[in-house]
Amino acid sequence: MRALLKRGSSGEDSLDGLMTHRCPLTPSLSPRKRTTSQSKTEPPLLRTNKRTIYTAGRPPWYNVTGTTFKEAFVIGLCGGSASGKTTVANKIIEALDVPWVVLLSMDSFYKVLSKEEQELAARNEYNFDHPDAFDFELLVTVLRKLKKGKSIKVPVYDFTSHSRRKEWKTVYGANVVIFEGILAFANKELLKLLDMKVFVDTDSDIRLVRRLKRDITDRGRDIVGVIKQYNKFVKPAFEQYIEPTVQVADIVVPRGGENFVALDLIVQHVHSQLEKVSLASAHQGQPLPETLSVMESTPQVRGMHTIIRNKETSRDEFIFYSKRLMRLLIEHALSFLPLKPVTVETPQGTVYEGKRLSGKRITGVSILRAGETMEQALMAVCKDIRLGKILIQTNHDTGEPELHYLRLPKDLSEDYVILMDSTVSTGAAALMAVRVLLDHDVQEDKIFLLSLLMAEMGVHSVAYAFPKVRIITTAVDKKVNDEFHIIPGIGNFGDRYFGTDAPSDWYESDEGMDY
Repeated sequence: MRALLKRGSSGEDSLDGLMTHRCPLTPSLSPRKRTTSQSKTEPPLLRTNKRTIYTAGRPPWYNVTGTTFKEAFVIGLCGGSASGKTTVANKIIEALDVPWVVLLSMDSFYKVLSKEEQELAARNEYNFDHPDAFDFELLVTVLRKLKKGKSIKVPVYDFTSHSRRKEWKTVYGANVVIFEGILAFANKELLKLLDMKVFVDTDSDIRLVRRLKRDITDRGRDIVGVIKQYNKFVKPAFEQYIEPTVQVADIVVPRGGENFVALDLIVQHVHSQLEKVSLASAHQGQPLPETLSVMESTPQVRGMHTIIRNKETSRDEFIFYSKRLMRLLIEHALSFLPLKPVTVETPQGTVYEGKRLSGKRITGVSILRAGETMEQALMAVCKDIRLGKILIQTNHDTGEPELHYLRLPKDLSEDYVILMDSTVSTGAAALMAVRVLLDHDVQEDKIFLLSLLMAEMGVHSVAYAFPKVRIITTAVDKKVNDEFHIIPGIGNFGDRYFGTDAPSDWYESDEGMDY
């Protein structure tokens, strides 16, 4: 598809406006120990008049058959410095109505400068617009992984000090990846990764005005230095390296974000390429999977369920009996860990044939906030166990889960991971949490998903997406209503446990009702 949309007049920019713990079974343990990629920290969302689009988070990348969805659709945005590429990107994100988007800026991939180059940059004598200024090898590697739905780390470039910051951003995959940069089309390997190539064509005078505003206000430069750098490097680089790449563009967009005809054309094409991602319960009514283990419903367990399911139960009693069930659930889950024979000598000098964990160690990961209530029971059983936390919340417009916070211990590749959430209804949060653990090299068959209560829909969703994950619960209810509440259910576990009241438009899944 190739389209060139007619250039129009624009005079809105002017110079007048110059102005981001150890388990008893564990032999030995080490101590506990749309994401916008730009120089300053940006909130992981784009607010519009009608809704909020999250740009930090990831969808469940497995469907109910356990196979991956197609690769992300990558849009490349190229254009001169201050041509309005980021504005166009945000307009596209808003118009797409797709909940999973990553915005990746080429500005993050400037090379680390030597001391001599740093001094040149401080005098505005270093050419940041030349292809040699960018780390294309790292850029291609990062974009290739993003396209495959992998988690990646993106450098953060500080334009004031002309250096990379120590902290790199972790970015997760998405339905759509928008990659923007002045030399987005200048590398053959990059071009192979782009499904759509858009060139933003803006008048040179307007670009100069915008650059002056940006570099003086946001990057601490002086007007003389900015103009000197523009005439010496920016303008020649545009004519030599950037403008010629318009020939490979599928769409040329004059006037940037104000060109609604061009934006509509882009959005229509992207929609035609994307598949709808949904968490369909295709396996409802089927036998429960073999990877599910439901704790025996003894009279004692049944009695505790009666108490915590009763809406008249006081908060103190709800907490007390929930903790009892959690302790029983944790003990039950540990019985599935592989053990190896071991011989020890007793104080009487005799030999005892026993068992010990056949593995490196156990790590607990809670899905906030309600899953965090299970940590105390886990720590009571497994001494000094390492803990991690994941915060997943529902996008109220789409019903899809979104990742908002992640803190995991290092080196999880050989650990058995106890993943905890108080309830699981559709399984969407659990799917995302498992996917995040896999991205951090946890082996699928070493993940144990624990929950006090699950719905059949959630059990099937997790089991068919991740057939090696062991699912362990104290009870399974049959239904989920239109508001994602488990029926008969337990109510909003997080609110009942912490004594808080959820807004009326919250889903159960936000605070322990899962999805």
